[in-house]
Amino acid sequence: SGVRTTLLSFCSYVQWVPGSDVVVAQNRGNLCVWYSIDSPESISIFTIKGDIVDLERADGRTEVMVSEGVNTVKYTLDEGLIEFGTAIDDGNYDRAVAFLETLEMSSENEAMWKKLSKLALEAGQLHIAERCFAALGDVSTVRFLRQTNEIADKVSQETGEDGMAFYKVQARVALLDKNFPLAEKHYLTQNCIDEAIEMYQELHMWDDCIALAEAKAHPELNGLRGKYFQWLTETGQHDKAGEVKEGQGDYQGAINLYLKAGLPTKAARLAISHPEIASSAETVDRIAASLIERQFYERAGDLYETNKNYQRALECHRKGGAFRKAVELARIVCPGELRKLEESWGDYLVQQKQMDAAINHFIEARCTDKAIEAAIAARQWKIAIQILDQQEDSYAGKFYQQIAQHYASTQDYQVAEQLFVKGGHFKEAVDMYTAVGQWEKAHKLAGKCMTEEEVTALYVSKAQELENDGKLKEAERLFSAVNQADLAITMYKKNRMFDDVIRLVAKHHPDLLTTTHLHLAKELEDESRFREAEYHLMEAGEWKMAILMYRDHDMWEDAHRVAKSHGGAGAQKQLTYMWAQSLGGEAAVKLLNRFGLLDYAIDFATNNYFFDFAFDLARLSRKEKIPDIHLKQAIYLEDEERLPEAEVEFIKAGKPKEAVSMYVHIKDWASAQRVAESHDPESVPEVLVGQAKFCFEQKEFQKSEAFLLRAQRPELAVKLYKDADMWSDAMRICKEYLPNKLSRLQEEYERETSKKGDRGVEALLQQAKEWEQSGEYSRAVECYLKVKDDSNMDLMEKYWMKAAELSIKFLSGDRAVEVIKVVGPRLAELGKFDAAAEVYLNVDLIKETIDVFIQGEKWNKAKRVAKELEPRYESYVDQKYKEHLKNQGRVESLAGVDVMAALDLYAEKGQWEKCLETASKQNFKILHKYIALYATHLIKAGEAVRALELYVQHGAPPNPQNFNIYKRLFLDLINLPDTDKPDAYRMWADLRNFLLQLCDNVSKSAEANSPAHEDFEQMLLISHYFATRSATKGVEQLMSISAKLSVSLLRHTDLIPADKAFYEAGLACRAVGWKNMAFIFLNHFLDLCDAVDDGTLDTLDHSDFLDTDIPLEVPVPTKLCVFGTQREQIRDWVLMVSMDQRLAQVLPQDERNAYEASLVAPTTGVRSLPCVLTGYPVLGGKIEFSSAGKAANKEDWNKFLIATKTTHSPECQDVLKFLEQWCGSLPASSYSFH
Repeated sequence: SGVRTTLLSFCSYVQWVPGSDVVVAQNRGNLCVWYSIDSPESISIFTIKGDIVDLERADGRTEVMVSEGVNTVKYTLDEGLIEFGTAIDDGNYDRAVAFLETLEMSSENEAMWKKLSKLALEAGQLHIAERCFAALGDVSTVRFLRQTNEIADKVSQETGEDGMAFYKVQARVALLDKNFPLAEKHYLTQNCIDEAIEMYQELHMWDDCIALAEAKAHPELNGLRGKYFQWLTETGQHDKAGEVKEGQGDYQGAINLYLKAGLPTKAARLAISHPEIASSAETVDRIAASLIERQFYERAGDLYETNKNYQRALECHRKGGAFRKAVELARIVCPGELRKLEESWGDYLVQQKQMDAAINHFIEARCTDKAIEAAIAARQWKIAIQILDQQEDSYAGKFYQQIAQHYASTQDYQVAEQLFVKGGHFKEAVDMYTAVGQWEKAHKLAGKCMTEEEVTALYVSKAQELENDGKLKEAERLFSAVNQADLAITMYKKNRMFDDVIRLVAKHHPDLLTTTHLHLAKELEDESRFREAEYHLMEAGEWKMAILMYRDHDMWEDAHRVAKSHGGAGAQKQLTYMWAQSLGGEAAVKLLNRFGLLDYAIDFATNNYFFDFAFDLARLSRKEKIPDIHLKQAIYLEDEERLPEAEVEFIKAGKPKEAVSMYVHIKDWASAQRVAESHDPESVPEVLVGQAKFCFEQKEFQKSEAFLLRAQRPELAVKLYKDADMWSDAMRICKEYLPNKLSRLQEEYERETSKKGDRGVEALLQQAKEWEQSGEYSRAVECYLKVKDDSNMDLMEKYWMKAAELSIKFLSGDRAVEVIKVVGPRLAELGKFDAAAEVYLNVDLIKETIDVFIQGEKWNKAKRVAKELEPRYESYVDQKYKEHLKNQGRVESLAGVDVMAALDLYAEKGQWEKCLETASKQNFKILHKYIALYATHLIKAGEAVRALELYVQHGAPPNPQNFNIYKRLFLDLINLPDTDKPDAYRMWADLRNFLLQLCDNVSKSAEANSPAHEDFEQMLLISHYFATRSATKGVEQLMSISAKLSVSLLRHTDLIPADKAFYEAGLACRAVGWKNMAFIFLNHFLDLCDAVDDGTLDTLDHSDFLDTDIPLEVPVPTKLCVFGTQREQIRDWVLMVSMDQRLAQVLPQDERNAYEASLVAPTTGVRSLPCVLTGYPVLGGKIEFSSAGKAANKEDWNKFLIATKTTHSPECQDVLKFLEQWCGSLPASSYSFH
């Protein structure tokens, strides 16, 4: 068609798909595909995250390659839609139809149906075209094509020729393509004129119909023309009918038809061109009314002008915008209307955006404002200014602004300023100068109008200039005008104009006023402007700082003035004192007397340690206060530890006793003695007593005694000796200096002795000897027993033995025994065991003698005494000796005395090897007692394997008291983790052999056939299964037997931890490909784990095991065998398998219609024998053993024998040896392995 159509904007990539008419393009983040380019509106859009880099079509796939960062992503196009294009290109329209029929209707598919219909028509495949139009819902075209196809088919049937070549078919196809000349040609070639005329009539193409009739001189030509006119009127085509009438010369009829057809312009043209018609007012009015109704004003004006109706003609020209005709007509008929017409013409031109042309018309109409607006709109600036300059109206200001902005943009600032000012737009003028940096001109205009920020910047800048010029008041006014008081404050401060600073701070920052006063006061003080500084300090309320300032600068009068007026009496007194202190001497006294503060000043100076000033004042005016000052200074010096100076001051104060006390306090006895002798003799005895007490505390008793005697205080010396328990010295002093008090002192000494029972060794010995010499042996013994000197053991032994000797010789028997019972233990404590035994024997205390020898570990002496003097104590000695050996850990020695005690000691110390070695030398019963203790110890320590090795080494006696140990050992071993591997065989074989031996022993004992015996038989069977499973796991050919054993162990989950049994059975089944069993067992394992986590098995689903011998009630495992990742892997596998619809999630069954591993058939209740190799029920072919109830499945047995022979597995050979031992002799078919 030659028409360009925009398919996509912002297109960064476009490409044809090879071998098709499909287009691929990219628009920003969109991938756009046109599967039918003939329909641009039918577009498929995909969001992408990168850029298209390539387009590939191969192997029946078309892919768009998109680079998304470091990755290249492929987007696959709809190959079916592309295939349609290929079928079209190949001309295979049937295949294209077949493809389109598979698709649901969409915009893309509709475009393809249209394309196919067009191509099918062009190719003459009308049946395909009919199908396409049917799909598009074009019913009329479908009907037309069906009729055409019927014609073609009929011709083909009647003539046997190609019906598509028949002229009617060709004509109808051309007609469908709107190629009417071609259709006419097909008819005329067959001389079928009537059919061609009929075709045109059916299509209402009367012009062509009449033209053909005229060309062929058809006899019905007039009739056709009549029919045509009738048809035109009937169908409302009055315009065509009017043209027919006009052609026939019937102008009035034509005008009527034109008006009826709503074509008044044609009627007007006809009337204007024929004056005879225009002269009819009625006809003109009818035509004009129709024209005006349809807004053909200019044509109506022309019509009225022809009819000489000029007023109506002017109105119509104005309404129709034909102002030139209106003006020309007005100049002739009504010149007074010219100005209105010129204004209307200008308005019309403005509406038409013809501003230049409108200016003159507005000027002609004297519409100045409109002329100016038109000039500005037309950018005729000078014309606009010329017009404005001639005006005086206030409204002209807005026009000046617009024109000024133009000149400002052209950098003609002077003209722009003039125009802004003329229009009263000062702010805009300032903006203009500010923008170009012409600050002086901007400042000149700034006062008239400006933004706050700009004014501030401008005023601050100007104010700083004024400040630099020294015009501070003017600068302040500028700063204040723009609310920049801080800058004004800074300016005044810089120029030392502090009053102005305070004035502005108080006005603008009252919260900072105090701080400002203090700051200024400091600066003024530094400049020695004290009065001004005082003013500011007073204003800040800091009168103390003012006083301090004046005091620091020796301005005492001013300081006193301030203190008096602001500080009160206390401050005035203190300041007067400081003033006087600065003066000193008589001037200070005069000053203080002047203010009546002399006594106050002396007291204040003294109390605050200003003693020199206090002495000066006292000497000049108050001499009676001098001693008091000396005393206070002495106390101060004593506190400062300046003692010699303090001594002098105490003496000057007339207080020498205080000096003596000072020296006594620090124990400076010489100084105290000196001061007392020189200035206070009455204090000398006190000094001597103090010195005596000090010497006594230092153990210098002679010096202490001398000082007390010098002080004539012998009674104090006696007291000190007595308090120190030095009774001999006390009695000596008392005897020499206070003989009248001696008897009382001796009585007191006796009382103290009886209370304390403890005296000095020498005194005790002296007293004891005195009592002994006087024949008071009992008192002498008591004194000897009181002897105690830890530094001299021999001395204590000697005199304790002396006490024993005296008691034996001179005291009664009972008293002597009492003394010996005191002396004996004391000697034993000293390690003098022989001496203690000797004194015990002297009074026939045999038991005590033996005990003291035992205490000294003199066992032979103890035995000899017992044997010779008291044989009944021999066993006592032996028992003590055993206890001693046991406590000392000397087990070897103890074994020679008491084997059982030695064994208990070995066990207690954990020396189990020595214990068992020693026990093995005794009888079997003793040995197994300690084996049981050792095994219990190992089991508690978590070393069940070592306990098993112990019983494997020493055998398993059928002692009922050991049964709990055996059961606990079995349970601990089956709970061990990772014991389903081949390397665990030795442990399981040891457990199996141990239990076999135990069962044999129990069967020969009184416990035969007891519940315990049955339990051990079951444990033997379980351990045999475990051992055989470990053996077969090491042989690849026997993996199925290993799996069967794991499954068989499930019937023993009342003993085996249920989670472990199901986990191992599930893994074993999965390893050999038994997926259904693996799924059920592992799924139950997961249910068990979840139930254990919940703490109860009540909600556990047992439906899979209802008709089996797998226990439904099992103990809750205390600890799970699998955690974390392994458990989640099992869960993932179970979930994956559960999605497999082909897997039957039921346990496999055998010929009994029972679970294949169940020993009991649920339908009959018959219990089959378990296979000794697999634990599965023995059903068909079986191998029987000599031992009752032992059999094997023949197939499994043969497989085991062959694998054992071919692999020479030592573990499998060991299993066969065990079976021979357990089941009796093996069948004759058994093999021998060497």
